[in-house]
Amino acid sequence: MARKDTLNALINRDISEEVSNLLLTKYNTLGAIGAASPEDLVELGLTEEEAASVLDKVGKRLTRKPAARTKAKEAPAAKPVGDMEEVYHRRVMSDTEVELAAYAETYAHPLPPKIVHDIANAVGDTDLGEDKRRELIEVAQRMYESHLMDQNESAGVMAAHSIGEPGTQMNMRTFHYAGVANINVTQGLPRLIEIVDARRVPSTPSMDIPLKGIAAEDESVARHVSSEIEMTTLLDIAAVETDLTNMRLVIIPDARKMESRGIAAEDIVDRLNKVRAVRGMVSMEGFDIVVTADEPSFRKLQTMYDAIKGAKIKGIDGIARAVLSHASGEWMIVTEGSNLKEVLKTEGVDAENVMTNSIQEVADVLGIEAARNSIIREAMETLGEAGLDVDIRHIMLVADLMTNDGFVKAIGRHGVSGKKSSVLARAAFEITAAHLLHAAMVGEVDRLEGVTENIIVGQPVTLGTGAVNLVYTPVRKGEDE
Repeated sequence: MARKDTLNALINRDISEEVSNLLLTKYNTLGAIGAASPEDLVELGLTEEEAASVLDKVGKRLTRKPAARTKAKEAPAAKPVGDMEEVYHRRVMSDTEVELAAYAETYAHPLPPKIVHDIANAVGDTDLGEDKRRELIEVAQRMYESHLMDQNESAGVMAAHSIGEPGTQMNMRTFHYAGVANINVTQGLPRLIEIVDARRVPSTPSMDIPLKGIAAEDESVARHVSSEIEMTTLLDIAAVETDLTNMRLVIIPDARKMESRGIAAEDIVDRLNKVRAVRGMVSMEGFDIVVTADEPSFRKLQTMYDAIKGAKIKGIDGIARAVLSHASGEWMIVTEGSNLKEVLKTEGVDAENVMTNSIQEVADVLGIEAARNSIIREAMETLGEAGLDVDIRHIMLVADLMTNDGFVKAIGRHGVSGKKSSVLARAAFEITAAHLLHAAMVGEVDRLEGVTENIIVGQPVTLGTGAVNLVYTPVRKGEDE
């Protein structure tokens, strides 16, 4: 495995780039790292905790033995946890909402509270009489009942058809952000596939970050917030030269780039001194920054260069670019890359309205309900960009199915389709032989309750007219009816 591939493999296992570069000074493959002992990694410069973490993530479950010279550290005593106080805030309904809800309760299928709440807000403090308010509820009730699905109607099949048929007309393109230079977001069919596949990281992660207060009005303040969000590495603001004669690295800062990002030379020195491979070797010489090797070794010099070239000087991890946009009348930031948790902490950001196209990240930070809403929003926007009109209730059904277990799962073999109770339905989707073989081995029974399995065996499905049994008892001549 090439060095670059090994480095990427370590980073993909959530091992920091700094530690990865340090490991590659001695080891070339994941196998070599996994075969190393914790003591070997400690001698390389890692702490015992880091060594244990690296071996665990690489794939070796180590059983740590206490070193002969060191005593095992005693675990700190757990702090006693007091009784948790339950916090419950009941929503207070307005007088108008209470009155309208009372009208709605008189029907067999009462209106959902959300609709009653919206009607109450629309009525507000108007002087509509009791008859008019009751008439509003009657009209809303009639419209609501006319949109309810009939009993035994195949909601899932209709939703699949309503999304799948327009999906065949979607093109495969990359949508260019209007008014923002060089920020591209995947749209069309590839984006729709990403959504239903519940990808952990989208192909083009992006965030819309509205600003608040003076940052939304003043361009200079908005640019400052942008510089705090955009990740700045050493090579973004400086050039690194190798001085082989004196066995050192010379960093030449670009004054204009540093000024635009609000970075001083002292900030670079402080940050580089925190990098393990060059700690204590960084100093200022005039306007340049010098990193002097502690041993005359070309290998050491290469290790130092690899460690500092991508060192983060400022910004938020994962945000490769942050571009200002003034399309909506107020300044906002559009990013290439996503890190919702850290962006929400940034001063000047309107945290309540920050949006990201990474659905899994929304689920991790804001919860499963927010992820459900994110699926609906992203799918509707993707279809809308292609000029396709799909009823939002079909998208809502798909979003509910993807999130009803408390986590976001894909519509596929490893998610919804692969977890069906019917053997034939699973086999009809993918890996047919494996499903049938496993079902035969464990003696699984298929009740033939769904659409797919009934079509396979050639009998009517239990939906629509197929869900009703008609019984006719003839009356003989001369008998009373």
